[in-house]
Amino acid sequence: MNIVSRLILIAYFLEAGLLLSVAPWSVFWDRNYLLTLWPALAGVAGSGYVRGAVSGLGLVNLAAAVAELAALFRPQAPHAAAGPGSGGAV
Repeated sequence: MNIVSRLILIAYFLEAGLLLSVAPWSVFWDRNYLLTLWPALAGVAGSGYVRGAVSGLGLVNLAAAVAELAALFRPQAPHAAAGPGSGGAV
């Protein structure tokens, strides 16, 4: 993967992680248009278990962003040239 695509992936993970971690505990979670259409869904969405699960997914996304950042700044080992004595399959 080239650097630009990795940076876009990191930005996506950060944005999704922050949104999923914070949104379930905000006022916008309770004032959702879909919850007014399906009142039964409002009870499920208001549950602490569901909010915690969504926040957990956000934390997983944030961890993925940190892992990608660490991999981006990790020094890369030079690739060995594939030659006859490189230990390949015979």
